[in-house]
Amino acid sequence: MKRNLHLSLFVSLTSLILFAFSALTLQAQSTGTIKGLITDQSGAAVPGAEVTITNAGTNVARHVTTDGAGNYQVPSLTPGSYNVQVTAAGLQTKTMTGVVLQVDQIASENIQLGVASQSQSVQVTAAAPLIDSQSMSVGQVINPRTVQEAPLNGRHFVDLGTLIAGSVTPPQSGFLVVPIRGQGSLSFDTAGQREDTVNFMINGINLNDMSQNQITFQPEINTVQEFKVDNSSFSAEYGRNSGAIVNIATRSGTNQFHGEAYDYIRNDFFDARNFFNPQYTVNGTHVRQSSFKRNQFGGDVGGPIYRNHTFFFLSYEGLHQHQGEAVNSAVPPAGSTSTDPIIQKLLTLIPAPNAGNNFVGSAIAPVAIDQGTADIDQVLGAADHLHGYYAIQQDSRTEPLAPTVADTIPNFGDSRPARRQLLTIVETHIFGPNAVNEARLGFNRIHITFTPNFVANPVSYGIDNGVTTNIGLPQISISSLGLTFGGPAGEPQGRGDTTGVFSDTFSLLRGKHSFRFGGEYRRFLNDNFAGDTSSFSFNSLQGFLNDEVASFAVVPGTRPSRIYTNATGVYAMDSWKLRPNLTAELGFRFDWNGTPAEARNRLTVFDPSTSSLVQVGTNGLGSIYRQNFGYEPRVGLVWDPSHNGRTVVRLGYGYFLNQPTTNFIQSLALNPPFAVPVSIVPATPSAALTMANAFASSKSSKTIAPSSINPQFKNATVQSYNLNLQQQISSTIAFQLAYVGSKSTHLQLTRNQNQPINGVRPFTTVAASSPVDPGASLANITEYDSAGNANYNALWLTVTKSFSKGLQFQSSYQWTKSFDYNSLSSQGIVLQNSYDPRNNYGPSDFDVRNRWVLSGVYDLPVKGNRLIEGWEVSPIVAMQTGNPITVVTTLPTNGVLGTIRPNLLGRVPVGYSHTASGNIQYLPQAVCATATPGCLFSSPGAGNFGNEPRGAIYGPGYLDVDFSLVKNTKINNRVQLQIRTDAFNILNHVNFGQPISTLSVSSAGAVNAGQFGQITTTRFPIGDQGSSRQLQVAGKIVF
Repeated sequence: MKRNLHLSLFVSLTSLILFAFSALTLQAQSTGTIKGLITDQSGAAVPGAEVTITNAGTNVARHVTTDGAGNYQVPSLTPGSYNVQVTAAGLQTKTMTGVVLQVDQIASENIQLGVASQSQSVQVTAAAPLIDSQSMSVGQVINPRTVQEAPLNGRHFVDLGTLIAGSVTPPQSGFLVVPIRGQGSLSFDTAGQREDTVNFMINGINLNDMSQNQITFQPEINTVQEFKVDNSSFSAEYGRNSGAIVNIATRSGTNQFHGEAYDYIRNDFFDARNFFNPQYTVNGTHVRQSSFKRNQFGGDVGGPIYRNHTFFFLSYEGLHQHQGEAVNSAVPPAGSTSTDPIIQKLLTLIPAPNAGNNFVGSAIAPVAIDQGTADIDQVLGAADHLHGYYAIQQDSRTEPLAPTVADTIPNFGDSRPARRQLLTIVETHIFGPNAVNEARLGFNRIHITFTPNFVANPVSYGIDNGVTTNIGLPQISISSLGLTFGGPAGEPQGRGDTTGVFSDTFSLLRGKHSFRFGGEYRRFLNDNFAGDTSSFSFNSLQGFLNDEVASFAVVPGTRPSRIYTNATGVYAMDSWKLRPNLTAELGFRFDWNGTPAEARNRLTVFDPSTSSLVQVGTNGLGSIYRQNFGYEPRVGLVWDPSHNGRTVVRLGYGYFLNQPTTNFIQSLALNPPFAVPVSIVPATPSAALTMANAFASSKSSKTIAPSSINPQFKNATVQSYNLNLQQQISSTIAFQLAYVGSKSTHLQLTRNQNQPINGVRPFTTVAASSPVDPGASLANITEYDSAGNANYNALWLTVTKSFSKGLQFQSSYQWTKSFDYNSLSSQGIVLQNSYDPRNNYGPSDFDVRNRWVLSGVYDLPVKGNRLIEGWEVSPIVAMQTGNPITVVTTLPTNGVLGTIRPNLLGRVPVGYSHTASGNIQYLPQAVCATATPGCLFSSPGAGNFGNEPRGAIYGPGYLDVDFSLVKNTKINNRVQLQIRTDAFNILNHVNFGQPISTLSVSSAGAVNAGQFGQITTTRFPIGDQGSSRQLQVAGKIVF
């Protein structure tokens, strides 16, 4: 009954909006609005005044008339510079030139007209406003000068998102936020929200996929006009995700031909060595510097096809990169042998130590990327405008080492070729002076495969893992050494994601009310195939040499699936001018995020009430979950107490629904009868389970390890709130002081539904009455649930100086605290106790208590000839405290390795002492089997959970100073030559990664410190932000 009521309300609301406005309205805007009030000298409103807004670049004009209250509004304008002209009978004609409109901005231009005999022209300096006096959203625009001139490592626009208040440099343990070789980060951490909740929009169309909610590709930086990040309490027009909204506006052609050609070059000859790639090992062996060569080149051109009517913009960029990645991994001692023939063969694949007990060297990781875009604008008449944008990218890269893959030594890893495409079409129609409609259609597609680099048939090694083809060796890890090689597990695999979007925007001005109504429809299709090389783990080196397997897992065969889902959102909002200095934002939206399904019902879940495996679409099970909708109110106030726009107080509250990704749904297609996932974790490793009999042992026991989902799974919800003060200090300087908070519920986490209780699993076998695989023994049951919670509280201080006298800058400081149960949606089991998620409550993996960042551009005031003048500098400085560390053990108490925490016996001192192998000892190796004096970490013992809180220790901080020196030389009035040098991490400050935090503890309680507490890598590899110092030189011709 209740569900029918929700459905009726949804249908009624949707029908009302469709009937009234014949449109579904877009949530995110890549355009902007100019609005204002026209008055005479006495302050009285001027109704019927004619207002003309003209784009300075294209000469395209929009004409409106003020209403009876003197108000006007011109929505759906592309970002850029505009001229605003106002004419009224008996009054002067005023023209305001150089009015800068930013992406997703509501610019207020109130104009007072004098008598006709007075001056008729007012010149306004082209500058973006310093204070937002029109909306409750806390966000920031990254302007064109910053986009083009900042020292941007890799030229990836997403990295600019870390310059704003609320964002942090990502932790090494991140997923989408960790830079991808040659492609940068696919998201960023901001305002306490998970990295897979950021919604990227390009020209108003989703640039995310639905598998992981990652940006599908990085638009080439020269095609980005500007973009805006809204990261707290945004309005009701935004949906789909609960994290930040990133609106990207692409560059278009104008009435003047313009373009550029460029080449950015980097070479290890100019670079400092990575800390873990020393010139000599402790044994005196010379080590070659890890190679790094990058050539990033391309060009673009734009202009008119038919002046004032048709414009184009084309671009191409290529990136060719050859990168060496530092290797510093513990390996078996030289001369290690085994009586087991399989292990003996595997030992030949592991390099001998050359630095104490470690191997130090490098692995090669090539990257090739080609991207092209085409943009066209067409003025169809006085009332219609059409815009189209198409982008295509082909890329391939090889990933040899952790953290991207699990391998810690060379010659393994995988290769990842991909093809990415995006199409956006926008049609704007003007119904009248106060009503505008934007119709949008978009398609976003990505196809990518993952293939192991080391091709081998495990049968030729004598390995029995259920794999009999040349797909690769199993992934093998030795916990006490921190050594992993082979695989990667879960490959080969691939996916093809297609997202289609239809939306439409209707804006209406009625007196003091600016209305928006609407929603959007999305259709997502995900084609997958998945193989598995399998995985083996060993607790210790001796266990490996003896072939005593600690865990084995495999999903045999190649499994296809086709996941699809639909989503619709509708909303209504009103920006209501209660008083000239007080605006209320009122909004309400409803989102229905359809439950993902498989086209051929190839999904299976575990039903704990009957201990059965049930195929979705059969036996009365219609869908995997049903809680897929939500109501989302938004409210805010904007108050200008001084009536002059120099002091603004804003507060906002928003309730947000987050559409789940479909990545975890794919694992349900890996269950019987479509696949047979196998997992064995013996109580005590012994010769009974070896690499020679692992799969046969699993078959004889009919042991499976299925995945499932809680049928009460819910969409995550976030309540976001802020209170902030903006103060303009001068005509070019302003600051903002903001409290920002959020409370998140129903966050996705993964738990072991079959975790042993006092050594006994709740579900030992699949019921004999089960419609799928009756009688099979059950190991772990990986259940996807929505039982996670989080909260975030922060103080943000931002100082901004707009461009004047050759200088612009922005600086921000943040003091934050972010806590949660787990920090990633696409994450395995991290709960120590799956029956008590609250026990995992602690600092978020991305928690950073203090952060300061500065960015700017300064044109040096040097005058003279062409050789002397034209110099500019641009710095980016970022410094922050470290991220949390959680120590875990290999004790298999809950049936899953690596989730049990030790007992913490005292305060843990940290430091940076050097080890014999060249690593850094950050955490003390004060470990023991039982609590003893001087011991800091001890085994909790079989059947127990440790008392160490999650995130009890914090890792190394981060400091990065990037700097650009640029020389601009005018060749003539139309052509300019730019030569630039970029220095990344110019101070060569070592930004260490997190230490090894896994403590090797056997089932008998024996503790082996191994490399515990040692740092073996920098936070990010060579070529990415914050790694060792790198220099880049570039040349650019601009016309």
